[in-house]
Amino acid sequence: MLTENHVFNEIYEKYKNLVLKVAYMYSDDYSEAEDIMQEVFLRLYREMDEKPHTNVKAWLCITAKYLALNYRRKAAREVFKDEVKEENDTSLWLSRVSAEEEYFEKLSEEDRVKLHEHIFMQLMEKNPRWHEAIMLVCVRGCLQADAAKKLNMSESAFYVMLHRARSWIRKTYGVEYEELSRL
Repeated sequence: MLTENHVFNEIYEKYKNLVLKVAYMYSDDYSEAEDIMQEVFLRLYREMDEKPHTNVKAWLCITAKYLALNYRRKAAREVFKDEVKEENDTSLWLSRVSAEEEYFEKLSEEDRVKLHEHIFMQLMEKNPRWHEAIMLVCVRGCLQADAAKKLNMSESAFYVMLHRARSWIRKTYGVEYEELSRL
């Protein structure tokens, strides 16, 4: 090591393999794990004098884990240039649907939206608590356990209420919805 900080050198020698292993475990990419290991130890070196860590091993592992997870999130969002299709690509042009198909898809989507609005209005009239439960879970994407807490209900009571609401929707509007799906 080039540094004269003997404490840092000892920590590096003792934990470098562990940090590399944690980084690889979460990133699934060995070269990236090596970069993450370097970043972790660089951060440690910069912070050693300013804020000493009471449990260096835990700090190293946690830092490596979160850097690797951030790497994976970034890699998942990354789009490579050859994956992006250009406007003048002939395969894109050939895959476009006809104007007639686009028109009917648009009409079908408008009908589906109108039906959903009608269902939600009728559900509100039938039972406002059902409406609120369906809105929380299906529209807003809340977890059922969280929605039950928001409605001050036990989870089992909420599941029963949600099941009844969905059953009423299927029974009342199932045929209309299937007809729209066929178009």
